[in-house]
Amino acid sequence: MKHAFVFPGQGSQFPGMGKELYESSSIAKSLFETADEIAGFRISDIMFHGTDEDLKQTRVTQPAVFLHSVIQFKTLDTPSPDMVAGHSLGEFSALVANKTLSFEGALKLVIVRAQAMQKACELQPSAMAAVLALEDSKVEEICAAVREETGEVVVPANYNCPGQLVISGSVKGIEIACQRMKEAGAKRALQLPVGGAFHSPLMEPARAELATAIESTVFETPSCPVYQNVTGLPVTDPAEIKKNLVAQLTGAVRWTQSVQRMIVDGASRFTETGPGKVLQGMIVKIDKTAVVDGKN
Repeated sequence: MKHAFVFPGQGSQFPGMGKELYESSSIAKSLFETADEIAGFRISDIMFHGTDEDLKQTRVTQPAVFLHSVIQFKTLDTPSPDMVAGHSLGEFSALVANKTLSFEGALKLVIVRAQAMQKACELQPSAMAAVLALEDSKVEEICAAVREETGEVVVPANYNCPGQLVISGSVKGIEIACQRMKEAGAKRALQLPVGGAFHSPLMEPARAELATAIESTVFETPSCPVYQNVTGLPVTDPAEIKKNLVAQLTGAVRWTQSVQRMIVDGASRFTETGPGKVLQGMIVKIDKTAVVDGKN
């Protein structure tokens, strides 16, 4: 019987996020004030009082979701997790939860990651799209065919749950792939309102920048395994965690595979910690018998 804690990524943000935490907990208040100092601007003000549009900027979204998730986790009166995982950005929150990274060290990396990804998005027009109700193998096959025939970048990016796979790439590549997904029987192939092609080769400039920052950051031996996005496997070696965290920026998020492996390894309860309930929904679709709850 193992208790897994999971942490959401970009897209879970909402206006007012974290305000209730700040007002109800002295621990939370202190952490938000530390975060404002590290960020160099009052990110807490944007979280508590900003609009949807304010929160959609990648440089704001990523640290905001990270802060909500980690501060929520640190205010919980629960036993230590037996295993952790995070969806994309959420992997940084997971690494604070299992003591691989300090709060301050992880936040600095998240800020570097967010700014680097925003810059990479501005270098080339790019996009992501959700493909629904099509076998993963078929999505992979179509992406490969579009790449080979057109030279455009288009790859599977987020294996969210059975019947839901997000693809990422150039604007033209995504347009062509979406049309072919529909022709192949996808229920929907819909472009997403995101800043660019996350988890694709188009993030290479950001990957290189993040790699430098990660190499100069202390990673401790974790208190429990983290199931990392790029492999879906449990990891406890700090050097391997670093390598996988860098690779994640241009590699796919294998969330389905991560959850399946956590269940095989004994996860009997999943607690999503942070804004929203997206991961709870995904986990139930991956395994209908999974026990899930949230600390939002």
